[in-house]
Amino acid sequence: MSPALPEIVIVGRPNVGKSTLVNRILGRRETIVEERPGVTRDRKGLPADWAGYEFTLVDTGGWMAAGDELDAKVTGQAERAIDSAAVVLLVVDATVGLTDEDERVAALLRRSGRPAIVVVNKVDSQQREADIWDFLRLGLGDPWAVSALHGRGAGDLLDHVVGFLPETADRDTDAPATEQVSDMPAVAIVGRPNVGKSTLFNSLLGDDRSIVHDRPGTTRDTIDTIVESPDGPVRLLDTAGLRRKSRIDSGPEYFSLVRAFQAIDGADAAILVVDATEGVTHQDQRLAERIDASGSPVVIALNKWDAVATEHREGILIDVADRLGFIGYAPVLKISAKTKLGIHKLLPALDQAIDAYHRRVPTRELNKVIAEAQASHPPPGGKVLYATQGASDPPTFTLFTTKVMPATYLRYLEHRIRDHFGFGPTPLKLRVRRRGA
Repeated sequence: MSPALPEIVIVGRPNVGKSTLVNRILGRRETIVEERPGVTRDRKGLPADWAGYEFTLVDTGGWMAAGDELDAKVTGQAERAIDSAAVVLLVVDATVGLTDEDERVAALLRRSGRPAIVVVNKVDSQQREADIWDFLRLGLGDPWAVSALHGRGAGDLLDHVVGFLPETADRDTDAPATEQVSDMPAVAIVGRPNVGKSTLFNSLLGDDRSIVHDRPGTTRDTIDTIVESPDGPVRLLDTAGLRRKSRIDSGPEYFSLVRAFQAIDGADAAILVVDATEGVTHQDQRLAERIDASGSPVVIALNKWDAVATEHREGILIDVADRLGFIGYAPVLKISAKTKLGIHKLLPALDQAIDAYHRRVPTRELNKVIAEAQASHPPPGGKVLYATQGASDPPTFTLFTTKVMPATYLRYLEHRIRDHFGFGPTPLKLRVRRRGA
């Protein structure tokens, strides 16, 4: 999570229990775990601590010497994580024994020069402890026996691992890393599968941080990384593609959906990625409704714009305005994540939205705006007596009235408030309280 923290990277071939070990170290379920190879694909960094040491724990996909294009990208992510590691944990499976893939990973680690520890997982009883010594052949020192599922040996392993790290007190920082991260605005990148979210994520980072492949559902978890913007650091959250619930039929897909919704609900802003070559679909509308319900500001990114024929572009924009009219405050940016067309406009638009999301306005000036709006266009049969901003995140206004106000008039007042105070691409909430109600 934080660049200032040393990284402990967990690698190994598929299905040896890497993600289970990550969850065991963290003490909570953060990564998706299923008894099937290939569930973890991206590398995922999570803040952790042990015995006074703070570090980033990095989970990686299964390392494979051979496979298809997606397998090669997963392996490439694991290799890149090794390059920045303070220490690497090579996880192997005691129930399977030493394999050729284990030896290939070990050879890579020996060439990298990074400190590496062999962690023999699934040692669930003393009877299996004798099996670990065969892994001495990997040439990475004495192996450590653990059961990530049951917690056996995990504490002793961590006591040994943190010996490779600098103590937290030695780091030059004014605040704990968890506080530094929590102070940063978080931006969730959401959309249907295969619309280019991970490509956009990587383009914004200038780094191949997420696996990009034309197979729907490549990203299975929410990937959280910090990027510098003109107004300071921003946390970008690359989420799994959200499909209709009726099409979610497996454990990993269900947890991907939950994580993506958690990212939306916890984010300060969202980028809704829409495939411009397909236009706005029913699922895009449902996602926009979810973002709107969360109260987060949103920017609509029409991706693959360079692939849209010139004569069709006006129709696409009309379709967006029609189908996503309920978030009409959201700016629509025409981009290409692949060629980086227009993506330089995203972070400034998000900075504006996040600033407005936290903004409070003077009560006196607010009531002046309401009075001028009523003078220009009187409400039908009632009157707003007084207005106040009750909350921010998002800006929420309470109107004290003589009668219930029609929804059309409330939208008119919302536009007047938005335009006067420059709220831009952030949602506003108006609540009505009748006098005497």
